[in-house]
Amino acid sequence: MVPLLALAPHRSATAGLLAGAARDRGMEVVILPRAGVPDRLRGRSGAHYYGGPHFASGVAGPLGVTLLEPDEGWLDALPYPFTGRGITRVRLSAARREKGSVFVKPPTDKSFPAAVYEDCSALQVPSHGSDPLVQVSEVVTWAAEFRLFLLDGEIRAGSRYATFGRLDAAPLKGHPDEAGIRDFARRLAEACGATLPSAVVVDVGRMWGTGGRDTERWAVVEANMAWFSNVYAADPAGALDVVLRAAGPRGQVRARDARFHRS
Repeated sequence: MVPLLALAPHRSATAGLLAGAARDRGMEVVILPRAGVPDRLRGRSGAHYYGGPHFASGVAGPLGVTLLEPDEGWLDALPYPFTGRGITRVRLSAARREKGSVFVKPPTDKSFPAAVYEDCSALQVPSHGSDPLVQVSEVVTWAAEFRLFLLDGEIRAGSRYATFGRLDAAPLKGHPDEAGIRDFARRLAEACGATLPSAVVVDVGRMWGTGGRDTERWAVVEANMAWFSNVYAADPAGALDVVLRAAGPRGQVRARDARFHRS
């Protein structure tokens, strides 16, 4: 049967680019209705998914798709040479008691804006009574940030997406920083590749030093699920390679990825 790429109903530029790349390789592309998976697609062999995690929770099962995602504690467990800054996970209620400027973000979801908070008491504890873990890190300056679509530790597609915090997309291929990024990604894969899904997106950046040190270094920004990542100026065909592995048929999931299944 022809492989299928099922897209969430929310339209995006990335979904359109991936759809075009999928059709170029002979795949069927379907935009799922908001009601969920139509009967004709339930249990369809060779299905893959791209879209948001909330919608995915209702359609991955009927599609027979397994979603891979990095562990939400991956970043704060990375060795310092790959982060270049102090990162911890604490309960949101504890983060609200932090003094001074810190960067706070939800580990995986978007339940509140990831940002530098001068006064963490402004962070809102969810009304439903939970006290989720959040990431708290030193405030740093990113001179440039790049998105890497990794398959088995290899960069299949990449794009700069920001300079000094402003959207500034440009292809990785041919970029002056390409060699430095590839070297950093190779060292990260060699040292920590087993701690990530075989198909994943990792954002890296050129970071200005912390603690008053006027230095620059390559460091990891964060890791993301490939099936919900913007391609920016990356090659859509290469990005699609990663998306298909990250959100593909349940029976084709590799043993080494078993620990990264999204529940």
